[in-house]
Amino acid sequence: MIDAANSVWQISHLDLIIRMVLAVILGGLIGLEREWNNHAAGFRTHILVCLGSATIMLLSEYGFSDFVNEANVRIDPSRLAAQVVSGIGFLGAGAILRNGNVIKGLTTAASVWLVAAIGLSVGAGFITGALVCTFLVLISLYVLNKFEKHIIRHRRTHEVEITINEHPGFLSSLSARFGEQGIQVIHLKMMPESASSPFVGKVGELPVMHLVFSLRCPKHEKLIAAYEQICALDIVVSMEASNFVFHKQVA
Repeated sequence: MIDAANSVWQISHLDLIIRMVLAVILGGLIGLEREWNNHAAGFRTHILVCLGSATIMLLSEYGFSDFVNEANVRIDPSRLAAQVVSGIGFLGAGAILRNGNVIKGLTTAASVWLVAAIGLSVGAGFITGALVCTFLVLISLYVLNKFEKHIIRHRRTHEVEITINEHPGFLSSLSARFGEQGIQVIHLKMMPESASSPFVGKVGELPVMHLVFSLRCPKHEKLIAAYEQICALDIVVSMEASNFVFHKQVA
């Protein structure tokens, strides 16, 4: 894209604008998919990361062209790019969230890192690589996401934490609600409620027990139905699972 009549260290204003606009478009395409699925880093975030990376790459390549012929100056276009690759991690870390044993945001963090790579590629004039990378990222985020959910829908486990008033037959009551919805209990961990909990000790006259269920269910609707049934039980004090939090008012 650089005019052959110019030095390798020079770029025309048109080429500069084209590269920056292309960075906005490619970053926006990936960000649009993230925004559509309500992830932490969305449309504008991906645009800014891609455009910023492209601008830094352009600066690294052409911003210091006036000093190329200086005797004691050595130009290395990859130095600023290397700082972008290592420094973009703090944005990715901000997109990663942990809820109990469930970690979310890793894919979004990876997409932010990839958008930075796309921006660097566009800024460096590696347009074909940037286009192919954007296409493959969109395939991975959209098409392969649906494929992955279809393949592992019978293998994925869900974890739910339930705090209850310990009562005779409490375990069979909970298990019956899961069984009615065809939910398989893979693992169960039982422990007295910790001292840091607001429900520590006893609620009324009954001791409090903390249960952690690992479940397997192919249909999300079945899980929600079971959660709602369990929450309606008098023995349940609180319940927490992915995208589902319930607390009762305790006298």
